[in-house]
This record gives sequence, structure tokens and C-alpha cells, in this order.
Amino acid sequence: MIAVDTNILVYAHRADSPFHAAALPTVSRLIQSQAQWAVPWPCFHEFVGVVTHPRVYAPPTPLATALDAVAEWLKAPNLVMLAEADDYWRELCSVATVGRIAGAKIHDARIAAICLQHGISELWSADRDFSRFPTLKVTNPLLTQ
Repeated sequence: MIAVDTNILVYAHRADSPFHAAALPTVSRLIQSQAQWAVPWPCFHEFVGVVTHPRVYAPPTPLATALDAVAEWLKAPNLVMLAEADDYWRELCSVATVGRIAGAKIHDARIAAICLQHGISELWSADRDFSRFPTLKVTNPLLTQ
């Protein structure tokens, strides 16, 4: 199963993103397919934080609009939401140690650990920092357009 990272969702949502033209159809194809796809819950949290932040986007997405975007994605019958499972802490410690994680990059380690716990075959992300986690296959689907 493919999981989608925050940045792909942000680019699909924000028409002013230089990657919007590639991201929107990429996410739309996932929604319209028969195959299951996934989003870790922390990615939706981060999505709302990024698109509503006035230092990231001017003007920022209004909170209600950002929440509505997530609500629409949640309606997809083939979407699987991923959260921390029982052995999450051990997985997080492992990926953080292997990736030599410090500071804010712990968020990426959290996403990697959640994906690995759920047997995600591939994470779609434009964030090269995920290369720190060799056991997680990461693809930037915007480069294959």
C-alpha cells in the first residue's frame, strides 16, 4: 500500500504551489482508484499547520478550508488512516537511531516508523530527508509525471 506524505497533500491543495499541476492529479488518481492508499494521521495535522501558516503561504488557507480539505480526503472509501500501533516506540527508536535523527527531523522519523509498522510498501514524498530511513521505500511521484 502507498502512503502519502504531507508535502504531496499541500501541493495538491495549494493552487499557488509550483508543484500543484503534478500533485493534484496524483492525489486524485489515488482517490479514484480501487486500490487502498494511506495517510499517517500526523501528516494531516502537519498539512493543516502548513497551509494555514501565514509565514508559509500569503495568504494562508483559512482554517475552515483546510479542515474541509482533510474532511474531503477522509471520505475516500479506499483511504486507510495510519496511527501509532503497540510497538511504535521501539520502531521510532530504531529509525531515529539508524537515521541519526536530531531536532525537528524526529517528525519524519515518526512518519517513517508509522509507515513501517503498517507494512507500507512505499511512501510518496517530495522530502529527501526520508532517505535517512533505508528500510522505507520513498518515491517522489511528482518526478514521474
